[in-house]
Amino acid sequence: MKHAARTLAFIARFVVLGLAVAFIIGLFWPGSGAFLRQRFTAPAGITATTTGESPTSSPVSYADAVAKAAPSVVNIYANKMVTEQPRQLYSDPVLQRIFSVPTGPARTRRQQNLGSGVIVSDDGYVLTNNHVIANADDIQLLLYDGRVAKARVVGSDDETDLAVLKVDAGNLPAIHMTDPDRRPRVGDVVLAIGNPFGIGQTVTMGIVSAIGRQLNLSSLENFIQTDAAINFGNSGGALVNAHGELVGINTSLIGQAVGAEGIGFAIPVASARNVLDQIVQTGHVVRGWIGADYGVLPISADSGLPSAARGVVVNDVSPGGPAAIAGIQQRDVLLKIGGEDILDPSDLRRREASFKPGTAIEVSGLRSGAPFTSTITPSQRPPTAPMQALQTPAR
Repeated sequence: MKHAARTLAFIARFVVLGLAVAFIIGLFWPGSGAFLRQRFTAPAGITATTTGESPTSSPVSYADAVAKAAPSVVNIYANKMVTEQPRQLYSDPVLQRIFSVPTGPARTRRQQNLGSGVIVSDDGYVLTNNHVIANADDIQLLLYDGRVAKARVVGSDDETDLAVLKVDAGNLPAIHMTDPDRRPRVGDVVLAIGNPFGIGQTVTMGIVSAIGRQLNLSSLENFIQTDAAINFGNSGGALVNAHGELVGINTSLIGQAVGAEGIGFAIPVASARNVLDQIVQTGHVVRGWIGADYGVLPISADSGLPSAARGVVVNDVSPGGPAAIAGIQQRDVLLKIGGEDILDPSDLRRREASFKPGTAIEVSGLRSGAPFTSTITPSQRPPTAPMQALQTPAR
């Protein structure tokens, strides 16, 4: 019994001594408790971001990112006058074709298209989708601070579905674009900001579902796919990262009419910046063209190609085009262009478009299994009509 009492007394003395030491430390170093908890305790859940925090941590709220980006996103109201001829309607389609005749004078009405846009410079340049403002007679912008301003079209590009507007107004907050070389990663959090269905500026959140997505709408596709909700009216709005930086321009969605949900697409900021710069400087976009149609390179054990070979096979050569002049032939295998490996047909199409017309480019590959090298001088790409696919513009 005495042994147990001595043990308890010994423990009590150390407890009292520990409390005294803790009191003294707390008296002269008030923040020691918080420091020790932060130093030795692992976070149990999501932590709020602070200045200088690791970019891999996840914030509790994205309000700071929205506050940074939202003032640069505008609502677009594109108006045009359309003329309609009233006609007698029949329930039977055969009667409609036979007896469909005008029943009165033509009537003119105003048609309004809704969309969004992003202020990309403080002197009034705005990026949006071409399908939002196509054929519009009057374009009005509703700014974040409530002002309404008239905009004019500087230029547009059907192939990327981008257009540049100019608005004459002061105190315009330009969005911060992310570095074009820093591509978003699959799994990154993104926020879509726009004007869905004309109800007003709305923010939706999701992740990057895929990058480099192809929809066969045009030859220059390199979409960011996201599950952030994109609806009609979001077209031309901003897709931003968790830091409020622009990573893409929202452009389209695969709708519920085909049973899809959470499949939206945005044009990467690198492509948008290239179109923006060219339109601002010249009013239009100039792209290179080598005059060849190419496809996926078939790989087989007896192809004679290295096991890790990438490239394209030439399916057709345009008569009199740059490739024909350079001696490129059908069934040629192109492996490098401009000294860099060709990854696949999509990669070559994007790089072909970026070539400056009139600048000689070296291309190398295999012809009937034998290496060859040639020099192509791209010309300006002729106009092409975008192809249609299972996709709906997010007007």
